[in-house]
Amino acid sequence: MIALPSLGALDRAAGARIWLAAEPADMRCGFDRLAERARQVTEQDPQRLEIGVFKLPRIRAGERSQELRGSELAMLLDGIDVASVKRLPRYARETKAGLPATCSSL
Repeated sequence: MIALPSLGALDRAAGARIWLAAEPADMRCGFDRLAERARQVTEQDPQRLEIGVFKLPRIRAGERSQELRGSELAMLLDGIDVASVKRLPRYARETKAGLPATCSSL
């Protein structure tokens, strides 16, 4: 059996931070010019996605970029409309210290 990471595990994974630039861009520019524009808007070092069509999440008015969770990026790249996703509360049994128990501590 192959163990696959949960969406929560993707969100807690250490590593790259994910930013979504909200301003319109002239897509006639080359990748290097678009990457430089993304660097200016997000004030971060951008990565390149060169194929695909994505349904981008809404950005709050007046904001130039938004940080995404790892699970949100995975859904975006899989063609899922993140705006239509509803996160439901998950049951987590509390320990004596008042913290949620993990599988290893049960």
